[in-house]
This record gives sequence, C-alpha cells and structure tokens, in this order.
Amino acid sequence: MPFAHITRVEKFSSCHRLHSDKLSDEENVKIFGKCNNKNGHGHNYKVEVTVRGPIDENTGMVMNVSDLKKYIDVAVMQPLDHKNLDMDVPYFKNIVSTTENVAIFVWQSLKKVMNDPDLLYKVKLYETDKNIVVYKGE
Repeated sequence: MPFAHITRVEKFSSCHRLHSDKLSDEENVKIFGKCNNKNGHGHNYKVEVTVRGPIDENTGMVMNVSDLKKYIDVAVMQPLDHKNLDMDVPYFKNIVSTTENVAIFVWQSLKKVMNDPDLLYKVKLYETDKNIVVYKGE
C-alpha cells in the first residue's frame, strides 16, 4: 500500500522571554542576550505539521486535511496564537520557551488531540526565516 506525507502550514504570533530560573540573572543575560529582555519580545511563527501514512484505498487520503486543520487549531492556534508563552501557557511555567521547546509542546499537544496520533511525522517550526526547528518525537 503506498504511503504519503501531508503537510499543513499555519502561522501564529506569540511573545516570550528567554529566561531560566535555574540560572543566575548574569548567566541568563550571557546566554540569551537581548532575548532575555524583561519586557520580552515577539515572533510571527510559521508551523508545518506533517503526517505520514498509508493512502486509504477508499478515500484516497492519508488523513482528511480538514481534520488536520482542526487538530492544529486546537493544539497550536488556540493555546499559542497572540499569547505570552511564559504567562499564558502553563507548559512554559518551568520550561524555557525556546523554539525547540515550543516545537516539543506542539508535538505533544497534537498527539493528545489526533484520532490517530501515530500518523504524526514531523513538526517544523520557523521562529524567523533563518531560525528553524524540526522535531520528530522522541
């Protein structure tokens, strides 16, 4: 049976401050630089969610793209769009809101809401056009 990959792309805006309570203020400034600004800063993120699986012989699809869009809305857009990651998203209470950790959050959130979480293949998160994280699970 043939396999295919389907990717859905969405964009969201969030702000955050890169700061670890496990480090001193001096260490935070040294490691995170201007991204440690007490007022925080924002990004217009782009997320690509890829699922992979067999093409169903009856539907001709790996997954209905409208279902994938709903999963992304629930797992990504609702909790992250126009939010302060550090203050509005409980996941980041004790986890530094780096793009790597945001990608892990997206992965874990999608796994929780998808009807068939085994189809999730990859999360690709663009913090900027030049800074991109790819996460494929553990």
